Amino acid sequence: MTIGVALSVQHPIDTTVRLAREAREAGLRSAWFGQTFSYDSPTLAAIVGREVPGLQVGTAAIPVFGRHPLIVAGQAQTTQAATGGRYHLGLALGTRYLTETGFGIPHERPVARLREFLTALRPLLERGSVDFHGELLTAATPLPAAVPGAEPPVPILVAAMGPQALRVSGELADGILPLLAGPRALAEHIVPAVTAAAEATGRPAPRIVAFVPGVVTADVEAVRRTATDTLSFYEQFPSYRRVIAQSGGTRAVDLAVIGDEETVAAEVRRYRDAGATEVVFTETDLGGEADQRRTWKLLGELAKG
Repeated sequence: MTIGVALSVQHPIDTTVRLAREAREAGLRSAWFGQTFSYDSPTLAAIVGREVPGLQVGTAAIPVFGRHPLIVAGQAQTTQAATGGRYHLGLALGTRYLTETGFGIPHERPVARLREFLTALRPLLERGSVDFHGELLTAATPLPAAVPGAEPPVPILVAAMGPQALRVSGELADGILPLLAGPRALAEHIVPAVTAAAEATGRPAPRIVAFVPGVVTADVEAVRRTATDTLSFYEQFPSYRRVIAQSGGTRAVDLAVIGDEETVAAEVRRYRDAGATEVVFTETDLGGEADQRRTWKLLGELAKG
């Protein structure tokens, strides 16, 4: 099972590169970058991928609202070419608040938009051309849209956890990026749904890249208090409240993996047994630098074994 880390997009670029290099040296296989209103995550992934050989890089995740498949395809192919085929494109539905406040556009029919976005995007990534005219968007290529060296085609993953988004992702994407979805939610709800959708359309078994907030630490109670505050942001969104409940939790912090090496290793194995093909630990400033090094050391050892 591949194990990686999500790096904060709040650092200067040189710091991000250094952290990514340290993660790779610890044995981690991938580094992922969120998309906020600051850094452009594909560009950041391209820089890190060029600077840190052998490290897989990905975005988790770019909202489909406020973007167009032609633009995203150009970004993704450029990053794929720059990193020698080590880029993974993550997409998301986004939230009503951020979409309507930030972009000033209605967050309407998100699943239908996701379906059309993926339908237009895949041929762009696979052959560099498209002629799609949907109800919500149009994407056509009067000029070539292939980027030299963007091989193999960029894999598409979706931050999907609800039934409709999982169905669309299984049919049209290569995998999913669930966050705060514990082993129970994965095994009982998420993995069966997305796998069934993929099988129904003859697609390969989807990748399940589970994003997990966690840290190896000796100061469990202090870190848990920090995590309670840090992760409470997600509790305002119905999709996260639903998956937290499906996981057997009541607060987002209930899905945080906090403890010694034995505790954290056991939880990583639970995710694997629940169907996760990859586990990505999120950097949420839960502990200090010593805890980070301790966490990455353990995760690197698990990745090797």
